[in-house]
Amino acid sequence: MTRSTTGTGGALGRIRLHADSLSPSLRRVADHVTAHADTAVHQTITEVALSAGVSEATITRLCHKLNYAGFHAFKIALASDLGGMHPQGGPHASTDAPSQMQRLTQQAVRSLEGTARLLDAQVTGDVAERLSRAPRVDLTGQGNSSLTAQFFAHRLLRIGVPAATYPDPHLAAVSISTLPRGSVVIGLSGTGSTLDTIGHLKLAQECGLYTVAVTHRAASPITRHASAVLFTASQEDPMTDGVLDTLTSQLLLLEALYAALLTHRPEADAMLRVTASSVGEKKV
Repeated sequence: MTRSTTGTGGALGRIRLHADSLSPSLRRVADHVTAHADTAVHQTITEVALSAGVSEATITRLCHKLNYAGFHAFKIALASDLGGMHPQGGPHASTDAPSQMQRLTQQAVRSLEGTARLLDAQVTGDVAERLSRAPRVDLTGQGNSSLTAQFFAHRLLRIGVPAATYPDPHLAAVSISTLPRGSVVIGLSGTGSTLDTIGHLKLAQECGLYTVAVTHRAASPITRHASAVLFTASQEDPMTDGVLDTLTSQLLLLEALYAALLTHRPEADAMLRVTASSVGEKKV
């Protein structure tokens, strides 16, 4: 059954429309979202469930009752209700280039400083030590996070750590299922709610592998399948995905992890020279 993500009245309008027909548990969620819409629109399904005192399944049932495909589709409609159609800072935000550049710079700085404050040196060191002796490392991420997964896989390869990432989630699952003992799987998801990435970490966990989640949500589904969790500071808008915040915070965190990894790989400098020379003829 195909479910619409739009409709007359928006998300809040649909809640009001169906209010009298909701069960007590669904009504509890509906009342919570209505009263705390500005907060709920930025939360994961796990966080909303905890705040409302219900299960995640109850959240999903409400979304289906309101004729949304799932929680993310519901949040998109809710964001539209709240004015999320103005991703560049609101309808009255300045559109001249200097002002936009200043706003984006301030946004990036907040994200970077927040990520730096969240860095757990002990966890970062533990993950780096695991990476240093891993026979293979697979990275998985969708959308914006797939870009940072590719970036870090390249960084690892340059210092001799066998690493790979696969744009096709099916290929990623096949690769994870064949990883040798001692391998590491890193899953990147800003919200921690991306189904393919969660599934990949779950599969890796079932295979007995060391798993790492990179997310900005402590209460999110992906953390349940992680041996270690590294946090970034970012607030994704369901309408815009917070591209700048996601990329800058993930890149900084991965660079910190890379720096920690170098302390475990004395051969890194030599490998960098070797790998640099391998592509020397590709440049003018």
